[in-house]
Amino acid sequence: MLRKVNPVLSDGTRIEDLFNLETREVSLSTMYDPELYQIEMEKIFTKVWLFLGHTSEIPNSGDYVVRHMGEDEVIVARDRKGDVHVSLNVCPHRGMHICTAESGNAAVHKCIYHGWAFRNDGSFVGAPLEKEKMHGEIYPKEKLGLKKARVQLYHGLIFATWDQDAAPLEEQLGDMKFYYDILFGKTEGGLEVLGPPQRLTINANWKTAGEQSACDGFHTLTLHRSQIDIGNFGGDGDSLDDFAPVMNGINVAEKGNALRCISAASTFRMLIGSEDFDKLSDEERLKKMPPPGIVTDQLFNEMKQRLSPEQLHVVSVAPPQVGGMFPNVNILFIYAPLPDGTLGSGLLIHSINPKAPDKFQWVTWFFAERDTPEEVKQAMRAAAVQTGGTSGLIEQDDSDTWPHMTDAARGGWGRTETLKYQAIGGINRPEGWPDKANVYAGLSKDDAQWHWWQQYHEVMTK
Repeated sequence: MLRKVNPVLSDGTRIEDLFNLETREVSLSTMYDPELYQIEMEKIFTKVWLFLGHTSEIPNSGDYVVRHMGEDEVIVARDRKGDVHVSLNVCPHRGMHICTAESGNAAVHKCIYHGWAFRNDGSFVGAPLEKEKMHGEIYPKEKLGLKKARVQLYHGLIFATWDQDAAPLEEQLGDMKFYYDILFGKTEGGLEVLGPPQRLTINANWKTAGEQSACDGFHTLTLHRSQIDIGNFGGDGDSLDDFAPVMNGINVAEKGNALRCISAASTFRMLIGSEDFDKLSDEERLKKMPPPGIVTDQLFNEMKQRLSPEQLHVVSVAPPQVGGMFPNVNILFIYAPLPDGTLGSGLLIHSINPKAPDKFQWVTWFFAERDTPEEVKQAMRAAAVQTGGTSGLIEQDDSDTWPHMTDAARGGWGRTETLKYQAIGGINRPEGWPDKANVYAGLSKDDAQWHWWQQYHEVMTK
């Protein structure tokens, strides 16, 4: 059983005291406090739906990968029937990790310590010296299986939660599902991963990356200035218009989930040319700037059939390009110039896995539509690797700031500072834009990030 967690820190500080909801401030101490971190592990990472990977990583019976739910290591495996299971990678005998490899294929997972064995669904097979009953006689075999998480698949994405009473994933996503369906559910074949995920350990608190994923557009003016200077975003950076694809747009947010939808016309002008994109129809725009991997007539027609007219309008006017899912998912859909001068695109998902109050693992998956031609998949991966992941130019900038914030939160005076979310634009839904989630059009301000902290506050103070 999990231990009871006291919502009051040892110095008498209540979690509620870490927030000023009226002035929209959060104590900087949240970015390091070890006690708060332990409460997060139990109030957030055992309660909410967490992203673990994609079904294309385990296509065959017996395939498995090892992932994390908070600091708990889990086995994500496919059984003989094709069902996906998520089980705690801890042997109930003496606490040994059962799977010590990151991935593989096995009909049975056998602990190297005492030989206890488990099926892919987590059920207990038996222990060596069966006649001597080395598994004991107190518990029957059906009680000795691995602890199992609930699993839900969403367009092939694998989510799990330890909370057996949690509402379905759709409730956690809310109206934002309308936008996530655009990113992940456009084609019949769905997505597939382009190789195993990258992993990078960053010496920072997981929330530094988590809250930035809720549409922090302001930092692009300074932190990513070099990307403008070298032409990675297009333009010359001499005016705010040159930052439009990353600073301006339409932010949508709900329940801590957020996405920034960036003007397709602005992106086209910066990366392709000066054609009057605004005068084109929705379908003409989509053919000029298709989403990642939608490069054949078949895939284009599938997208038109699977997405609603409202969703197709969003993609043609301002497609969702950067954001995240509460609590620890970052999403990046990019257009980027390739070395040969053509327009490339890529789709990445990051998981921000906490490892300690001052350490998290940054895991990056690269995606493409399964039925996209192979040469296009390779070009998409090249564009995505150039921008995101461990070698990505943009994320090298981001990962430089997060450790500094965490270090600042350790200091006696530093921890008394506050994170301020006071640049609020307010609800602003453009004409013709779907009435889905909270919509903030214009200059990217703090509205969506404040939603992230409001959701954090709600979960942590329940």
